Amino acid sequence: MIKLLHVITFWRLHLMLFYYEMESMLMCFQKDLGSISSEIISLQRKSVAMSQQLSNRQAIRGPLSQFIEDMTVSEALISGIMDCSVMDKEFLAQLQILNYKINFVREQSTKAKSCIDVQDILEKLKVKAMTKIRHYLLEQIYKFRKPMANYQILQNSMLKYKFFYEFILVNKDDVAEEICEEYVDTMSKIYCSYFKAYSSKLMKLQFEEKPTKDDLMGIEDTARHSLFHKSTLKHRGTVFSINTRDAVLTTELEASIIVPLTASNIRYHYEALFRSEQYAVVDNACREYLFLTEFFKVNGNEAMRIFNKVMEKTLNLVSKNLQSFVDDCYDTIALFLCLNLVMRYQLTCHKRAVPALDKYWDHLTKIIWPRFEYIFQLNIQSIRDCDPSKFNKETGPHYITRRYAEFSAAMVSIVEGFPCEGVTQLLAELREAVQCFLLRMASIFPSRINQLIFLINNYDLVLSVLIERTRDNSKEAESFREQLNARSSEYVEAVLNQYFDGIIQLIKESENFIEKNQDEDLKRQEGKALALVQYFTDTWQRSLKNINDEILKSFPNLVIGNALVQRAMTQLVQYYNRFHKILPPNARTKLTNIHHIMVEVKKYKTNY
Repeated sequence: MIKLLHVITFWRLHLMLFYYEMESMLMCFQKDLGSISSEIISLQRKSVAMSQQLSNRQAIRGPLSQFIEDMTVSEALISGIMDCSVMDKEFLAQLQILNYKINFVREQSTKAKSCIDVQDILEKLKVKAMTKIRHYLLEQIYKFRKPMANYQILQNSMLKYKFFYEFILVNKDDVAEEICEEYVDTMSKIYCSYFKAYSSKLMKLQFEEKPTKDDLMGIEDTARHSLFHKSTLKHRGTVFSINTRDAVLTTELEASIIVPLTASNIRYHYEALFRSEQYAVVDNACREYLFLTEFFKVNGNEAMRIFNKVMEKTLNLVSKNLQSFVDDCYDTIALFLCLNLVMRYQLTCHKRAVPALDKYWDHLTKIIWPRFEYIFQLNIQSIRDCDPSKFNKETGPHYITRRYAEFSAAMVSIVEGFPCEGVTQLLAELREAVQCFLLRMASIFPSRINQLIFLINNYDLVLSVLIERTRDNSKEAESFREQLNARSSEYVEAVLNQYFDGIIQLIKESENFIEKNQDEDLKRQEGKALALVQYFTDTWQRSLKNINDEILKSFPNLVIGNALVQRAMTQLVQYYNRFHKILPPNARTKLTNIHHIMVEVKKYKTNY
């Protein structure tokens, strides 16, 4: 028993020792785990710090490398600027690099002290580059001065190297100004010389015979063939007819300019020469303006200033040439065409985005318009001053009417495309003067019917020409159409009165009695009505033929003649129906059947 207790005690002691050792071991293990956790946290912190350092270094590596590269002046840059020709592609490429480095160092000079290390060499390279560029650009400008040089090709060549001027402009504005002034002075003289020679040769192609103050609309034909008057203008056509002269505003507006050398045997109206000269101005001026804005990097007022210095002498020369023509011009159509050419070319310049010629076009307008208005008023006054007694008593279209018809059709057809209030007002004054002249002219005929024939022939002529060459609803056409209709109605009435005066008078009197219910007065007309019925039955066929012959004989234009015949026949049928209504029943039976009359009337209907 005692041994068993010793054994139990022994194992208890061993077990307690084992637990103690296990506890010590676990406590030590726990302590070691805590130490490892602290080390892991420390390592994590170190890892994060290292990662941040790496990220910072990588972030600054790119900009720092780029900064160093931008600051570095390479051997290739030095060699390209110093040794390469200006026209080599390598020089242009290295010049762009140099320009970038100069701008970069200028920007960084207040931030980085390292810029001091490269400023000196960059400055020397800049001076060398500008020296070479200045020499090259001036050399190119001097090429413009050579005889027969094609300055358009030279300009295109300079545009390929427009960065040269931009480089100088940014870095040395006084050198840039020198180059610009040299170019301006050179081109100003070239353009002036070119247009002086071209205009001089061009004007030699003009018709030698020109309209004079004796070629006004109201001047009698006899005045133009007097002893002291020049020979008839053979090659200019009529002064008042436009014919194909308005082609300068359409198909020829932007056609090639006239070359005097190849056209030496051809003669032109002034407006054709003016068109050629002005189109040359438009072509050269627009190209020059666009070149100046692109090469010299200018716009707005500065572009206008340089352009004016280049083109001022030339534009003044062309303006003086125009003034010289206008001062002695009596060709209204030529002036009007020139005025419209100015308006159209101004629009052309705007389409090409070139506003530089606006003042020039306004100046040309101020030269042309006063003379145009003055000559127009002279024509109007010449018609007002016409003495109808000096003309032959002919009922056909008057030659002044024909002049007016051609002239107004020409003006109206052009104004339709480009409305002009001033011209519209002048045309209205001219129209009124011509209509008054025709009335005064008609008054020289003793009989009213001849007066009407004269007026209808003249109104018809004007209307026919206007309708053929302008819109049907122009003010001129509407005015003469109203006059023609009114006189035609009066004429038809007058012709019918010649043959059926008694019947027409009876109709009007009887209708008046019926309207007023005057039956007694109406009955007293029966005897007269029976006599007129018999007269009509005996004479109506012969009267129709006489009316037809008389009308066609009076009007050379078969269209208006036939129209008046039909109008007269229609009016007669209407009178016949009214006549039938007012007759008593016993008289109606003696009247010719209306169908017989209609069949006879249709015989006089012709198609023209």
